[in-house]
Amino acid sequence: MPRPSHSFRTLLLIACGLCVLATARADLVWAPGSGWRVESGALSGLNGKDAANALDLMNRARSAEESGHVGSAISTYLKVARKYSSSIYAPEALYRAGKLYLQRKQYYKSFDTFQKVITNYPNVRRFDEIVGIQFQIAAALADGARNHILGGTIPFFGSRQRGVSCLELVVVEAPYGDYAPLATLAAARGRERLGDPDVAIDILDHMINNYSQNVLLPDAYLELGRLHSGLVEGPYYDQDETKQAMTYYEDFMILYPGDTSIGTAASGLDSMKSVLAESKMKIGDWYFYKRDNFTAARVFYNEAITSYPDSSVAKRAKERLAEVDAKASKAAQPPPQGKAGKKRFWLF
Repeated sequence: MPRPSHSFRTLLLIACGLCVLATARADLVWAPGSGWRVESGALSGLNGKDAANALDLMNRARSAEESGHVGSAISTYLKVARKYSSSIYAPEALYRAGKLYLQRKQYYKSFDTFQKVITNYPNVRRFDEIVGIQFQIAAALADGARNHILGGTIPFFGSRQRGVSCLELVVVEAPYGDYAPLATLAAARGRERLGDPDVAIDILDHMINNYSQNVLLPDAYLELGRLHSGLVEGPYYDQDETKQAMTYYEDFMILYPGDTSIGTAASGLDSMKSVLAESKMKIGDWYFYKRDNFTAARVFYNEAITSYPDSSVAKRAKERLAEVDAKASKAAQPPPQGKAGKKRFWLF
């Protein structure tokens, strides 16, 4: 069954914003001619020499960034964040360092640097933008993107596992944000790719329960149907997964009758109904051929017909019912009596 295709790398448009601290809604503005300045009458959070030193470092970092000296810019921004963590410059410095890491495809360092902003400066005005960038990084890693090392010069091994973990972190840090449903769906697909379909199912169940009005809900229902159907082992085995898959396919068709993937859901449902009906046939055959239990055989053949009435399996079940009736009728007849005749006496 085909999987709905989505490109998680191109879903987002990142908006621009400015940083603030938890205690002040200040604007930090960069102008090429004059450098960084604090607007809106807010304080930088520093006094005297520290304020001058922090501003000087920020200007030096931005100049290095503008002139293409990315490594120098990153180290200077990180120095600002480390030495002046309580200032208005710190979250902006981390943000810019994270962007430069991303520019060099140093995905791990970029994600972790952005995470420091989210953790240490939760009221930053760039919050949604940063979560969106983290989502893009995590989705790229989950899709197999390779992290670069040595200043971004060498592509190294990627880690789908780390990408999925980052997606799950995006959901945790902003569970009611715009990116949470996207990250949830991507994490579920990542878990499946890692060979963890049960965890993927749990993630999608969480999505349905927590984002009931989201536009991605049809995808979640379809994914759940497909995941459960992938766990079906055939008509000889337990059919709980078959029934679960049928439930999600049916829910999808009821809730989203106009969706473009309705054909995919219908095909999946037909396949699962066939498996369920065939499982009833197998049990009926066992009672019929192995145990001569005509009553039990009739029950399961009838269930096969009920499970998928207009199918080839139902047609075979009806034929088998006719065989059961014929054999049962024959078995109910009394045994033939011997012909009456004269008694014979034998000498020997």
